[in-house]
Amino acid sequence: MIPDTKELQAINTAWQIAIQEILRMVIRDMYHSGGEAAFQTHIKRIEEAAVDSIHTDLRLRGTDEWTEVLVKERASNFVTTLLTSFTYDRA
Repeated sequence: MIPDTKELQAINTAWQIAIQEILRMVIRDMYHSGGEAAFQTHIKRIEEAAVDSIHTDLRLRGTDEWTEVLVKERASNFVTTLLTSFTYDRA
């Protein structure tokens, strides 16, 4: 049985939240000690490297070019949205 649209949306949202929270903790722990400017520099570097990797290394087998371009664009947008949502916690 194929899951309905609302169930797929719930699954996607749950994955996005879970990954965002895991990454938030990892990035905060790794880069917090260098101060806010260093933190922002690390976030920007990670974002640029991830987007570049998506565009140059992602190969989707069995898909047409349009689908591959769309997936790469959405993945890149997700990376940017996710990483720009991280803020430097001064606590």
